[in-house]
Amino acid sequence: MAKATNTEIIDLLGHNFGEQLFDVSEPYGLLTFSTTKEKIIDVLTFLKENEKITFNFLTDITAVHYPEKEQIAVVYHLHSMVGGIRIRIKVFLNEREAKIPTATTLWNGANWMERETYDFFGVKFEGHPNLKRILNMDDLIVHPMLKQYPLEDPNRVDKKDEYFGR
Repeated sequence: MAKATNTEIIDLLGHNFGEQLFDVSEPYGLLTFSTTKEKIIDVLTFLKENEKITFNFLTDITAVHYPEKEQIAVVYHLHSMVGGIRIRIKVFLNEREAKIPTATTLWNGANWMERETYDFFGVKFEGHPNLKRILNMDDLIVHPMLKQYPLEDPNRVDKKDEYFGR
């Protein structure tokens, strides 16, 4: 199988999903686009099962918090081992309603990635078989990667500038 180009992939996706894909770009040659939370599982299923492209490996699921827009972007990275190409898909969610369907129905490996994204960003993956904290303490009441929290405890005395000659 010849390596599919980004143009061929986006044409194939456009034929099947049309206006449900947007913000298409190619930063550093990595095909990147956005879709909606209603269509993400359909898009991921198509990318995984289409014999022309076969994105069979889920490399990563993470999130990015955009507090100025009150949004959280859930970001998926897929790799076609057969075609030797990678792709990035983004879904933007309202930070107050950060819910999206789980990808564990497609890849078992999504389990821990979604748990980590929930743990750090508070994104709820609907239908996840065991959505609970994976790295932080169970009784932690915040999601530490949200940008609304200070990077350090302002009360720490060992971080005062005068101790470092500043």
